[in-house]
Formats: sequence, structure tokens, C-alpha cells
Amino acid sequence: MNRVTKKLMQSWANLGPRYLPFADAASDHLPLSRLLRLSLFQVSAGMALVLLVGTLNRVMIVELHVPASIVSVMISLPIIFAPFRALIGFRSDNHKSALGWRRVPYIWKGALVQFGGLSIMPFALLVLSGAGQSQQAPVWVGWVASGLAFLLVGAGIHITQTVGLALATDLAPEADQPKVVGLMYVMQLMGMIVSALLFGWALQEFSPGKLIQVIQASAVVTIVLNVISLWKQEPRIQVAKPRHQEPSFIESWQMFARGGNAMRRLLVVGFGTMAFSMNEVLLEPYGGQILNMSVSETTMLTAILAVGGLIGFSWASRVLSKGTDPFYMASIGALVGIPAFILIVLSAPLALKTLFLLGTFLIGFGAGLFSHGTLTATMQLAPANQRGLALGAWGAVQATAAGIAIGLGGVMRDIVVAIGAANWLPEGLITATTGYSFVYFLEIGLLIATIFAMTTLLSKKK
Repeated sequence: MNRVTKKLMQSWANLGPRYLPFADAASDHLPLSRLLRLSLFQVSAGMALVLLVGTLNRVMIVELHVPASIVSVMISLPIIFAPFRALIGFRSDNHKSALGWRRVPYIWKGALVQFGGLSIMPFALLVLSGAGQSQQAPVWVGWVASGLAFLLVGAGIHITQTVGLALATDLAPEADQPKVVGLMYVMQLMGMIVSALLFGWALQEFSPGKLIQVIQASAVVTIVLNVISLWKQEPRIQVAKPRHQEPSFIESWQMFARGGNAMRRLLVVGFGTMAFSMNEVLLEPYGGQILNMSVSETTMLTAILAVGGLIGFSWASRVLSKGTDPFYMASIGALVGIPAFILIVLSAPLALKTLFLLGTFLIGFGAGLFSHGTLTATMQLAPANQRGLALGAWGAVQATAAGIAIGLGGVMRDIVVAIGAANWLPEGLITATTGYSFVYFLEIGLLIATIFAMTTLLSKKK
């Protein structure tokens, strides 16, 4: 029996590098088991994102009867912390610890902040909704406590992701960095998919007690995953007294901004992220309202986007590991996004759900190529002593642009609908699809602007 077990394990190990996604990112210096363990911080981030944007979004509005406007404000609060990712990355680059660690203390602080937000969140939401005995509490208590909980969870995610990616970059050989980045984000997507299924199963029969249990379990899992992720990952270095004064954040930022077209790269990240994010709150309503898709059918859109992103990251990692220009890869992603949105627009007049689903898949695929390309370029062009700052700047621009785009997408769609309802334009000019199509065409325009902005970056790398 022991001999059979060993043979099966050996067969699985031999199959891994060939069939498992990003298994070839492993090396003798950084084996696959260590990489997968390190990526658990991304799994916890994916779980928290699903909880904030997916599960709680629905539960707060439907079961707890919280006004949608308050819910949207709560969900957008984590964006406030996004611009600080660059500062967090800079501090982790220059952190002096008696234990000889730079990255680990910040990842641990981020995990604790995330844990704190999840710990107070269920009770804050119950006070906000006025359920049970919480009706006796003042209204402002629920608002403040819920806002604080969402802000803490978002801040924890930003800290752990920024410094965790910097640690992964420190550990990985330069040639394997694109594959390692792909693995990190694939694990986040896997964490989102698995946690979404678990949350849906646990809350099939909703009750305030079950909500408390689910969120508290998420808090405990967050700490456990991050402890396992950090265990014996970052090597301890001998701390020496600095012979010269360390540069301030402003000085480091100015140095970063002067090198390698950094500001143009961040502009590209902002435009491209907005182009791929503006539709996030519109795809499911579009499928339900325009194409008459059922709730179960629109729920599958998240999975289709995730599968597209997984395939995009996988393909981009393989191509980039062969030395392909990352901006070329990002340009391909932006190009893929253009026909994707055209298919979604055409799905309404043609009444073809297949076009809509194909367009949704291509959005995920293109976004995966674009994100992987720009992140790999950021890693490769950043000096070794500014990796945290560079990755933080990339994450800050991406998160801020995504948050602004998601808000603008819904607002612009509603403005077009309001114009049609007010009869300010000739009758029949604005239909049920016009508001959605306006946003989709705007995203196509942003993708074209992104491609043009990247042409100079491509020419200078050749």
C-alpha cells in the first residue's frame, strides 16, 4: 500500500509542471509548494472581496433592507485607502526591523487590520439594519461602525496585496517573475470562486445568526491563511546602521517618476483599468433587463469573467516568460476588449445571448492580458530598492481607477435613462439599451486611448 501511495504521489508531481496552471513558475530556489503557500494571502484577499462586493451587497439590500445608496457608499469606502498603496510599498522597501524583515511586518499588520474589520462588521451591519434589539441604538452608530468595518477590511486588503506582491518579486528570479505574478492573481481568482460558492451555500437559509457566523469564520480564516502564507518566507537579513540618511517618500517618488516613463505607464494603467471596469455594475442588469436572462443565468457571468481572466493570465505568463514586451501583451489585451464590447452591444438588437456570453468571456480574457502586462512591466522596470513603491503605485492607480469607473458607469447609465424619461430628445431616440450602450462605447473609446498611449512605450523598448 505504501509503495502504491508513493507511486501515485510521484505521478502527480510529474504531472504538475505540465498541466497545473503556472506550475512552471517554480524553481529549485522557489519550489511550487512554497509558492502556493505564499499565494494564500491572495486567497484571503479574494475571499474578502467576494464578501464585500458580492455577498454583503445582496444581503444588505434584500435581507437587511438597507437602502441601496448606503450600500454603494459602504462598498466604495475601501477605495479611500487605495492611493496609500504607494506609501505602504515605499515603507516596506525601507523598513528596518530588529528581526531583519522588511515585508513580513507590513503583511502581518494588513492581516490584523483586515481581521479587525471583519470582527466588528456583522454586529455593525445588524445595528445599521435595525434588526432585533439593535433598534434601540442611534442610527449614526450603525453608519459609523459599518463604515469603519468596510474601511478596515479594504485597508487590510490593500496593505497585504501590495507588500505581498513585493515579497513575491523579491523571492522570484527575474526570469520567473511574470509566471509568479500570474500565479498570485490566479490564486486570488480561485479564492473568489471557492468562497462565493461557500458563502452562497452557508447563507441559503438566511438569518442574522448565520451572517455573524459566516463573517466571523472569514475573519478567522484570514488570520490562518496569512500565518501559513508568511511562515519562513522572507529571509532575515542583518540590520546594519545606515551610513547615509534614507530618502523620504517625496524624494523616492520623484526619483521613481523620473525613471522609465513611470507617469505614462501609470496613465496607461488608469485608462485601461477604467475601460475594463466601467461595466462591472451593468453586465448583470443588462443581461436581465435587455436579454431576459434569469437570475441563475446572470449569476454565471461572474464565473465566465473569472474563467476568461484565468486563461488570460495563464497565456500571458507563458508568453511573457519568453521575453515578450509586456506592453505588447497589454496592447493585445486592450485590442481584445474592443470586439468584446462590440459583441455585447450587438447582442441586444440581435437578441443573441451567445454573443453576450462570448463578449463577457473576452472582457475577462482581455483584462487578464492587460493587467498581467502592465504589472510585469512595473516589476521589470522598477529598481530593486523601489519594488514596493512601484507595485504600490500600480495598485493605487488600478484600484482608484476601478472604483471611479464603477461609480461613473452606473451614474452615466442613469443620466441617459433620465434624459429619455424627461423627453428632452425626440421620442424613440433613447431606448432601454441606450444607457448601457453609451457606457460600452465609452469603454471602447478608453481602450483606443490606452492603445495609443502605449505606442510610445513600445517604441522606446525596442
